Amino acid sequence: MDANTTAILLVGYQNDYFSPDGALHAVIEKPAQVTHTLDNTLFMIDALAATRALMITTPILFTPAYEELIEPVGILRTIRDAGAFRAGSTGGATIPELLRYGDRLLEVPGKRGLNAFSNTELDEVLAARAITDVVLCGVVASICIDSTGRAAFERGYRVTVLSDCVSGRTLVEQDFYVTQIYPLYARVMTSREMVGEMLHGR
Repeated sequence: MDANTTAILLVGYQNDYFSPDGALHAVIEKPAQVTHTLDNTLFMIDALAATRALMITTPILFTPAYEELIEPVGILRTIRDAGAFRAGSTGGATIPELLRYGDRLLEVPGKRGLNAFSNTELDEVLAARAITDVVLCGVVASICIDSTGRAAFERGYRVTVLSDCVSGRTLVEQDFYVTQIYPLYARVMTSREMVGEMLHGR
């Protein structure tokens, strides 16, 4: 994996998921799960910060009255009913741990649903940098990570999912996606394996 042609997509790193008082913090069954995901994500960012790897956050944000959601079902209805991810709210903001990286992380706004390519300029941003590899981190394993991974694969990108940088709603769900679903369209590796390959070719 070449850092010059690799983009790391950081999906869902917002207070409503990661903060203990976030509106959707309880969606992740085990609080230690998101802590583990965040610790490994920060390790990976720190290790690759000096490379040319493109690092992108893709926040999901809605207007205060959720006009974008017409008769939502499933997780989008849960988001609306919980009052999560409202633009300008503390819950919708990027977590402080990522804010410290400043301009090293490029924010691509516009995400309104499960797939980070939909309603955003993500594909255009990747094409402008001649990106060939997309690496996925974040939450939730069965929803936004899977949807974005499939969309990237269908657009011709080589997809990698970092198994220790994603959280599922439950540990069972996470293990199922990591072992049974992601390998259908992506490589699955740990953050340390990916860093070793990108920095040292192993």
